Amino acid sequence: MTDAVTYESRDGIAIITINREDRMNAIGPEVEAGLALAWKRLNDSQQDRVGILTGAGNKAFSAGKDMASTAPPDYRSFTPNVGVLLEKPLIAAISGWCIGGSIVLTLMCDLCVATEDAKFMYPEAKMGFAGGMIASAAARIPHKVAMELMLLGESIPAQRGYDVGMVKRVVPAGQHMVEAMKLAQRLAANAPLVMNMLKRLAAQTTPMSPVEIAG
Repeated sequence: MTDAVTYESRDGIAIITINREDRMNAIGPEVEAGLALAWKRLNDSQQDRVGILTGAGNKAFSAGKDMASTAPPDYRSFTPNVGVLLEKPLIAAISGWCIGGSIVLTLMCDLCVATEDAKFMYPEAKMGFAGGMIASAAARIPHKVAMELMLLGESIPAQRGYDVGMVKRVVPAGQHMVEAMKLAQRLAANAPLVMNMLKRLAAQTTPMSPVEIAG
């Protein structure tokens, strides 16, 4: 692992944290490498049966691409269930801002918990660049909502995210990890082989964007 991404095992649950609070957990090369290693470690773990993906602090899950980095992100390499097909359930635990490509990370998780003050925004159309992986949103949330997110670049609050299926639970500020741990404990008690089979079948049923398919 790298300092930019931490991995903590707790009672069969892997807590994977983007650990760049001073940069609003922006995604640069170290985060990319750290996430890719985290997914492999979760798959290989004999004790961890569920994963939780979160960001350090409460201000932001992630601000998306680190604008201080000149390297273009390769989202296929570090996006869960794209670069690495996870055999175990993954929960996104979101507080504050979830911006740009970090939305893709949450969409590829199996479940999502967000605080009441969480906001989702994809401003790339306003900024003049985009990677294309966000197109996967059209297969995972209602099409018109996905297009609103991608084309308008306006923020979507957590409650609306819940209403359209982006979020499973909305909780008070600071409670996202508490709720995510409750869900993870319930998942960890389930039959792992059955959950793995259901995840595989669901992945094969869900349409993929061209960027996901390209290898």
